[in-house]
Amino acid sequence: MSETLTAPAALMDRDLEVVDPEIARWIAAEARRQNEGLELIASENWVSRAVREAQGSVLTNKYAEGYPGKRYYGGCEFVDRVEQLAIDRAKSLFAAEHANVQPHSGSQANMSVYLTALKPGDTILGMDLSHGGHLTHGHPLSFSGREYKVVAYGVRREDERIDYDRLAELAREHRPKLIIAGASAYAREINFARFGDVAREVGAALMCDIAHIAGLVIAGLHQSPVPHAPFVTTTTHKTLRGPRGGLVLCRAEHAKDLDRNVFPGIQGGPLEHVIAAKAVAFAEAARPDFVAYQKRVVENARALAAALSSRGFRLVSGGTDNHVMMVDVGARGISGRDAEKMLEAVGITVNKNTIPFDTRPPMVASGIRLGTPAVTTRGMGPAEMETIGAAIARALEAGEDAATRAETRRRVGELCAAFPLV
Repeated sequence: MSETLTAPAALMDRDLEVVDPEIARWIAAEARRQNEGLELIASENWVSRAVREAQGSVLTNKYAEGYPGKRYYGGCEFVDRVEQLAIDRAKSLFAAEHANVQPHSGSQANMSVYLTALKPGDTILGMDLSHGGHLTHGHPLSFSGREYKVVAYGVRREDERIDYDRLAELAREHRPKLIIAGASAYAREINFARFGDVAREVGAALMCDIAHIAGLVIAGLHQSPVPHAPFVTTTTHKTLRGPRGGLVLCRAEHAKDLDRNVFPGIQGGPLEHVIAAKAVAFAEAARPDFVAYQKRVVENARALAAALSSRGFRLVSGGTDNHVMMVDVGARGISGRDAEKMLEAVGITVNKNTIPFDTRPPMVASGIRLGTPAVTTRGMGPAEMETIGAAIARALEAGEDAATRAETRRRVGELCAAFPLV
């Protein structure tokens, strides 16, 4: 009888390798991949041990539907304190009036704003995905493109930068209820003040999606959208270097409706273990060394862009102002899909991406997107960016040459070994 009663407790104390060796094996394999390769996907980063500890904590056991002080479950005294800390820290970081830390992702953060500001069928004005926007800014495969009438703005052909004059013309013509500023593949600073002017002129609400540049905004390296927009959304990973999740900032007048549209509008119980990890990341982002880190991210992006440009690769818009760069590999006769595979073969992870006015479909694409947050977290600097640029060029120029691939993979491995992950 006692064995039957104690068996569950014994199981709870077993290590992953014992309980599920197959999953443990694949996690270990992923750890090796991350440690032995160069992560240049612009939306990925390495979180700290403290963030991982919070996310893997006992808070995963707690249901806490509702908000601090207004829960539908008992026993929320301590998770209330955790979530309130996350809220207060987010408001402080961005100088915002209200913050909701419960969205599970950036897409759900955006959805909550649409539900707050719009009715089905209303018109939204968002950036074309192929010009650097995001699926949730009006793409027909997304809820945003199915539930609302979408008008798209984009970049100028001559310089591949946002056409603010055309944006204003489209806003006057279509009178959208919501204008979306922000991008997932745009290398230049976004003029949120100009977006605010356009929105006010046509009586539209403005939502700024800073998922990619949130860390730069916190560090003062990119214009903040908060003074210009009633709604600001972001993820908490990418340059912010926290756990995967979402965050919404808004003005106090919208707080009640926004919170209601997050819960119970689109989500049930919040992930309090992830919210704890967000709180830790927000605390880390308030430290002076976070600002220094963001400066190195931008410095490294410019160094990598220069290294690639000097080797004859065309950069979309001619360079970068932030952490990301778009490389037109199509100009070298290579598709983005093939470039992604060629680089992965030598231990460099990137993603294929369409470029403005691309003639290839998205799953083939003419570009690759590169970013420096993860390699910067690893401790690399401009000298290493020169090495990485050379490795990228060598791998893409080598084609199927096995000897060159092997030599490039060896050099990538040596670089990674010199900057091991903690």
